[in-house]
Amino acid sequence: MLAVMSEKTIALVTGANKGIGYEIAAALGALGWSVGVGARDERRRTDAVAKLRAAGADAFGVSLDVTDDESVAAAARLIEERAGRLDVLVNNAGVAGGWPEKPTTVDLKTVRRLVETNVIGVIRVTNAMLRLLRRSAHPRIVNQSSHVGSLALQTTPGVDLGGISGAYAPTKTYLNAITIQYAKELSGTNILINNACPGYVATDLNGFSGTQTPEEGAAIAIRLAALPDDGPTGQMFDDNGVVPW
Repeated sequence: MLAVMSEKTIALVTGANKGIGYEIAAALGALGWSVGVGARDERRRTDAVAKLRAAGADAFGVSLDVTDDESVAAAARLIEERAGRLDVLVNNAGVAGGWPEKPTTVDLKTVRRLVETNVIGVIRVTNAMLRLLRRSAHPRIVNQSSHVGSLALQTTPGVDLGGISGAYAPTKTYLNAITIQYAKELSGTNILINNACPGYVATDLNGFSGTQTPEEGAAIAIRLAALPDDGPTGQMFDDNGVVPW
């Protein structure tokens, strides 16, 4: 198995059983990569893998709850046993609170839940997978961020990001900040880490109110996952280029 797997790029996409995550997995599979479909829900994970395989992708399921230490450790063990390394990690899993949501009235339980998934979950998965990524010749990390996490955009007059967000937007700002710190720590290595802004995509995260399709939203993460060795690191991008922090 390891001999066969070593000939392919090995990717793991968290939250890949639906929405943007599924479309990222599908596109990477279409490139001929072996793609781990990370998801908590066993039925949805199994269905997503079956659908991807039916389309010709080399997909495999990874039981993964980004908020649980043992689940993440078990996922790392599975990938090591299956492939011996990891080439691309796409931290796509995320949750949203209410919208709009004022910081003066936000439920602190909501804030904690969002930070646990959108920030700590990314740190937990990234740190667990770093040992496997270091074995790759071309390791890439892509974190799914958002325009709403950009402090520059949030403070630019006339820019409409959908109203006040007391929980979700700040978690993406926090994610942006930690990505910068990872880039600083990993400078001098061959690991490239960047954040992707998918745009306003119609998913269950926003009650399918978005104006873009999941396929369109997946495009920038796919580009960042396949960056050349001299590609950028420590930046945030959307389909039009660099997004200010």
